[in-house]
Amino acid sequence: MSKTLSPLDFRRNAAQAVKDEPLREAMRIATDMFMTKRAQGLSMVPIELWRDQASAIRLDVLDHLPEYVDRFSSSATRAGAVMHRARDAEAAREIIFHILRDRGAKKIVKAKSMITEEIHLNEYLEDRGFQVVETDLGEYIVQLAGEKPSHILAPAIHKNRRQVGELFSEKLGVPYSDDPTVLTKIARGVLRKEFLTADAGISGVNFAVANSGSIAIFTNEGNGRMATTLPPLHIAVLSIEKVIPTLKDLSLFSRLLPRSATGQVLSSYLSVITGARKPGESTGTRELHIVLLDNGRSEILAGEYREILKCVRCSACVNICPVYRTIGGHAYGATYSGPMGIVLTALLEGMDKAYPLLDATTLCGACTEVCPVKVPLVKLLAMLREQRVNEGLNPLMERATMATYALATKSPWLFSLGQKISRALWPIMRKFAGKGLLGRLPNPASRTFRERIS
Repeated sequence: MSKTLSPLDFRRNAAQAVKDEPLREAMRIATDMFMTKRAQGLSMVPIELWRDQASAIRLDVLDHLPEYVDRFSSSATRAGAVMHRARDAEAAREIIFHILRDRGAKKIVKAKSMITEEIHLNEYLEDRGFQVVETDLGEYIVQLAGEKPSHILAPAIHKNRRQVGELFSEKLGVPYSDDPTVLTKIARGVLRKEFLTADAGISGVNFAVANSGSIAIFTNEGNGRMATTLPPLHIAVLSIEKVIPTLKDLSLFSRLLPRSATGQVLSSYLSVITGARKPGESTGTRELHIVLLDNGRSEILAGEYREILKCVRCSACVNICPVYRTIGGHAYGATYSGPMGIVLTALLEGMDKAYPLLDATTLCGACTEVCPVKVPLVKLLAMLREQRVNEGLNPLMERATMATYALATKSPWLFSLGQKISRALWPIMRKFAGKGLLGRLPNPASRTFRERIS
């Protein structure tokens, strides 16, 4: 299923995912763990105060985004980084390609980066002869499997340890084991050699600090630090909304983001990189290039969905979403999944290419309640549903059914008649179409509410 990359296939993919018992078990265990640890991590801190502060900072950035981006670019340049602006995914890929080609780089190690997934960077570079190795354990697993990440934080959340053991045995030629410690040591042994022989490292960025020109990267495995310091060349890729004003603001997000994501007080590794290695320093990359990507963000900023750009990619909304928890990320057929993924995909890809994803929400409101920066996800999802209806992209049967229902509700006589007809025809309809949606709907009541009270 993960190889079906079109959101237009969502209904089919979701139906397949619901039948996949190992997938559902893996999703239940992982998301329950994330939400339990998140609740524990937030229980002793002033979370609502932090949410208010973080939301205010993100809104201020959006209100003055061009100025903050320019300030970050100037600060990073003064600190020794080389800045690049990319209008869209194609421009970003070409910039990265030319940087690597001009320096004769062939082997690239990558820290986990959803923005490079968004621009399909790996495929682009591999088609041009580069060797690209994902070094985050989850990303490495899905790369070996020929799949895409199914979660923005835990790319291999859909796989259990037995499946990983079988994959390592097949792809790496090692004895089968389903012991997580053994599997981790196997991956570490393979990846350590890649770090030491890489020509370049590519990473994403969690936050970019406007006043200092620093980039901040949160990781839990240390691979991000290896990929950004061991190779002589580091290319950091980020979208423009990742900018925050000051290092003081970073201190707030460094406490809020890990707790909201995994319940941790702090990520195992928080790397703050300001420019390339200076004379006399013994660590750090010798050359740092930062690619600032727009890719539709400016259009979103100017519209009514702008608050989705406050998102800090913590995945709390994904973990709590009842739809995602049931079907996993691959069913969405998009780079981003869950509530924030639905909104981003519809805005970045266009409604005509993403409208089925709007069926992947119950509008229960849990996503809005857990968002650490108060993105009004339910409001945005409802607005997108309204836009889908206005553009006539709902399925024909749904439109016909709702039009008929709307007509019936305007007339008590027609509504009563419809109730009687549905009771009479329901057994016949269930007999011929019971394996689909009708099979999951309850039977009509034998007596209507009006009949019961009359």
